[in-house]
Amino acid sequence: MDPQRARPPQLDALHEALDSGAIEQVRVLVNALHPGEIADLLEALRPTLREVVWGLVDTEDEGDVLVALNEEVRATLIQEMDSEELVAAAAGLELDDLADFLTELPDTVNQEVLKSLDQNDLDRLEAVLSYSEDSAGGLMDPDSLTVRSDVTIEVVFRYLRMRREIPAGSDAIFVVSRQGEYQGCLLITALLTANLEQKVDSLMDTQIRAIEATTTAAEVALIFETHDLVSAAVVDEAGMLLGRITIDDVVDVIRHEADHSLLSTAGLDEDDDMFAPVFVSTKRRSIWLGVNLATAFIAAGVAGFFEATLERVVMLAILMPVVPSMGGIAGNQTLILITRGIALGQVESSNVRWLLRKEFGIGLLNGLIWACVVAGVTMWWFQTWRIALVIAIALAINLICAAVAGFTIPLTLKKLNIDPALAGGVILTTITDVVGLVAFLGFGALLLL
Repeated sequence: MDPQRARPPQLDALHEALDSGAIEQVRVLVNALHPGEIADLLEALRPTLREVVWGLVDTEDEGDVLVALNEEVRATLIQEMDSEELVAAAAGLELDDLADFLTELPDTVNQEVLKSLDQNDLDRLEAVLSYSEDSAGGLMDPDSLTVRSDVTIEVVFRYLRMRREIPAGSDAIFVVSRQGEYQGCLLITALLTANLEQKVDSLMDTQIRAIEATTTAAEVALIFETHDLVSAAVVDEAGMLLGRITIDDVVDVIRHEADHSLLSTAGLDEDDDMFAPVFVSTKRRSIWLGVNLATAFIAAGVAGFFEATLERVVMLAILMPVVPSMGGIAGNQTLILITRGIALGQVESSNVRWLLRKEFGIGLLNGLIWACVVAGVTMWWFQTWRIALVIAIALAINLICAAVAGFTIPLTLKKLNIDPALAGGVILTTITDVVGLVAFLGFGALLLL
C-alpha cells in the first residue's frame, strides 16, 4: 500500500466500532467502503479482527475484495470459505479478474465456476489464461467494444444503444476489419461531437498502436505512461484484437512494481501478510539473514588475512569500517539508478558504454574528492601521513570499483534472468566490503610495516 495514499475518514470510525464491539455499526461502515478500501482494511487488521470484519462483508462484494487483497491474505480467507461461497464470489467478477482468481481456487470450485459460464465467456477466459499473468495478455479484459471502419456514426450509436451497457472504463471503441484485425480506435470524445453521417474511418485514430499480448506488464506500464493512455487494445502476433487493458490494471502493476522494488532489497515479498504468525515471518527473514551472514563471513575472512597488520597498527582497526561503508553507499547509488534505468528501458546496448564511462568518471571524481577529505581528517586525528595516505588510496580504489560494480551487476543479473532488485544489493555489498578491506589493509601492510 502506498504510504502517502489518503486514509478514508470512515476507517477511524470503523476501528472505534471494532474496539467497542458494535458489530452492526461495523457492518454498516464496512459495506459503505469501496471493495479496494475493504481490502486495505483487512490487510491492516490482526487475524482475529480480520475474520470478524470479513464475515460482515456483503456477499456481492466478496469477489472484488478478494481480488484486491495481497496473495497471502487472500489465500488465508479462501481457506475458510466453502465451495458455495467461493462460486458466489467468483460469479460477479470481470473475466480478467476471474482469470487471476481461478488460479487460487480448489479444482472442484474451479469446475463449478466454469460450468456457470456460457461458451463465449469460456472462450474469452481461456484466451486470458493462455498468457502469463505478468503479460499484456494476462492483464487484458477480453470484453471490448468494436466497430468496422466503413460504418457511419449513426450506426455506432445504434450499436451502443442496443448493448445498453458498455464495459467499465471504456474511453474508446476499437476499429477492426471483418476478420477482427485491429486498425485503430474511435475515441468516445470524438464520437460524441461527430456528425451522424460521418464514417468511422474519418474519425478513428490510427496513431494509437495496439499492444502485443506477450508484452511484459512493466513494458505495458511504460507504454501507458509515455503515451498518456486510458486504455489500449491487445492483439496477438497476427494483429487480431484479443481485448483491452485499462488504466486501473496499469495502476495495479505500478503499485506492485513499487512494492516489489522496496521490499525485495530486504528479501521480502510484497504479497507477504504483515500479520502472519511469528514462526512464518521468522522463517522468511532468516533466509535473507543467512545470505547476508555468509557474505559477512567472507569479508571477515579477508580481514583475517591481515590479522598481524591489525595487531601492530591498532589505528587501522579504528578506521577499517570507513572504506567499505563509503563503497557500499556509492555502489548502491549506481545500482539503484541502473536497475531503474533497465526497468524503464533507458539502458540498452547502444548506450551501455557511454553510461559505464560516466559512472566510472563519477566514481573516480568522488574517489579523489572524498579521499582528500578523509585523508585530512585522518591526518588531524592521528597525526601521521602514512595512515592518511593508506585510507585515501583505499577509499579512491573502492569508490571506483563500487561504481563499476553497481553498473555491471544489474546488467549481468538481467542477462541471467535474475531480478536485480532482489540479488543486486547482496552481491554489491560483498564486492565493496572485500575490495575495501583488501585495499585498506593491503596498503596498510605495505606502507606501515
